[in-house]
Amino acid sequence: MTAALTLGVEEEFLLLDPVTGHNAPIVEKVLAALPDDLRGQARLEFRHSMLEMVTPVCADVTELAGRLAVLRRAAAEAAAEAGARLVAVGATPIADPVREPTGNPRFRDIARHYGPVAYDAAVCGCHVHVGVPDRETAIAVANRVRPWLPVLQALTVNSPFYAGADTGHASWRSLQLKRWPALGPTPEFASAADWDRTVATLVSSGAMLDDTMILWYARPSATYPTLEIRVADVCATPGDTVLLAGLIRALVATVLEAGGPAGRVPDHVLEAAHWNAAHTGLGGTLLDARTGTARPAWDLVGELVALVGPALHRLGDAPAVLAALDRVRAGGTGADRQRRAASAGGLQAALAEVTVSP
Repeated sequence: MTAALTLGVEEEFLLLDPVTGHNAPIVEKVLAALPDDLRGQARLEFRHSMLEMVTPVCADVTELAGRLAVLRRAAAEAAAEAGARLVAVGATPIADPVREPTGNPRFRDIARHYGPVAYDAAVCGCHVHVGVPDRETAIAVANRVRPWLPVLQALTVNSPFYAGADTGHASWRSLQLKRWPALGPTPEFASAADWDRTVATLVSSGAMLDDTMILWYARPSATYPTLEIRVADVCATPGDTVLLAGLIRALVATVLEAGGPAGRVPDHVLEAAHWNAAHTGLGGTLLDARTGTARPAWDLVGELVALVGPALHRLGDAPAVLAALDRVRAGGTGADRQRRAASAGGLQAALAEVTVSP
């Protein structure tokens, strides 16, 4: 089973004006400046100041790391050519003057349906895809990984600033997105048919515009034969993305091999655990969703790594993932690193910390 667990990653980036730090609505120019052989791996996102880069399917995290480096460098070079800088940050740090959606008719339908919620400032995430045999498997795995997603969220917090100030949250993106319906912890489902019935009900209610608006943290991808985990801010560095993707793949492998029913975790406990993760990152305690008790964040990280350790080694991902984890342990999360830079040199120094180098 684990041999088929391929990896793919979607990373969303902000384009910022290099002088003001405001979001720069020039994505069309950036897309045009990308090399011809990589333009097919770029996606026009909801905002004119956002760019998404999508890796090919990868066999392991070593291949993934190489692909991420190539895509980030090309995107940063294209942004610089267009007059912007590419920034790996989860939320708009200063201002987003142009909030109209890009020309995709679906994006315009979303804006009409959801109104002002759709005009919130741009946010950027990292979505990890793990290949699975079918939708039934994807839903069964989504049930079982629920208690661990707040820990993965805490490892990848990378958006402490908004409107030019520290929000007090390590992931403002996560808090901002709570205004959207059908976004947050994935409910537990008995089967793919149960999933489909629930989605149909939510579409009938208007909470979902259509069945593409499933925004839960874990879902069977509508595009690829994968389970998609979408809980993280875009990561500050490729190493942070490798850490996230490697832990997710090993977690999927671990729960597939363990089998059995998912442990029951009340939805309200998961909501609280995710809020806690977005607020504090790794800087204090996290709520252990399995027991409902607050525990030191790094203790829960250690339990996750111990749980998935055998799978990490079987898959050959352990060296890269554990080295990336050591870097986070020593230097902090993306949010920690931004705040440290800001305390020494202000918000522009924090943005320099997460600017992708051409």
